[in-house]
Amino acid sequence: MDEHSKQQNYRSIRSYLEKPIPHEVLNNVLEAAWRGPTSSNCQQVSLVVVQDPERRRQIAEIAGGQAYIAQAPVFVCFVVDFYKTSLAVEVAGEKQLIHESVEGFAVGAVDVGIAMGNVLTAARAAGLGVVPIGGIRKDSAAMVRLLNLPPMTFPLTGVVLGYPAVVGSRKPRLPFESFVHSELYNREVLPAAIKDYDDTILRYWAETGRADGEKWSSSVARRYKQVYFPDVGSVALAQGFKLGQ
Repeated sequence: MDEHSKQQNYRSIRSYLEKPIPHEVLNNVLEAAWRGPTSSNCQQVSLVVVQDPERRRQIAEIAGGQAYIAQAPVFVCFVVDFYKTSLAVEVAGEKQLIHESVEGFAVGAVDVGIAMGNVLTAARAAGLGVVPIGGIRKDSAAMVRLLNLPPMTFPLTGVVLGYPAVVGSRKPRLPFESFVHSELYNREVLPAAIKDYDDTILRYWAETGRADGEKWSSSVARRYKQVYFPDVGSVALAQGFKLGQ
């Protein structure tokens, strides 16, 4: 299978073999993130690579009981890191302010996303399974303590890495035209696209034996009718971020 086909056949893996990842393979995956682009080359991203079984077990609990975090051999935490840049700003004789703005948090989040995308691609090319983990934000303060993160940093997301035990099926997506808009955003296509996808995802759940499967619209409503990780803002403030500008 060529790389294009691999990308189109992405699957999140939630069952892993008890097989370590060779050091060279892991380093090559991590280097894909290290070499990736960042805004103005400011490099406000750091990775914390967790292989210790007990620490991975604690992360699994923090993320709401996601057992595959403890099962897989490696967990990578992607950190928005304005502590590192603040040291560079001090060397230049200035005071850093970017972390006290929405723009700063957005820049950090975008660069974390780029780094994570590179890790996902490189890991899958190396034959590894992956699954992104946003659940670490369920208790961001616990992640800060567990990973000894300094001020002006935030543990935004993570990725599980390991060799797949079960691959599973590819989940369908919303219609392509609801995702890619030509020249102008086309609101008119969305109602029909959502209705069609509700029907498609229900068929998928039935075919894969998921008795608890629900419509996509119901799933989104269940999650987005509330702020499901309500402590993110307060932890970010405690870490020195200010989102008022």
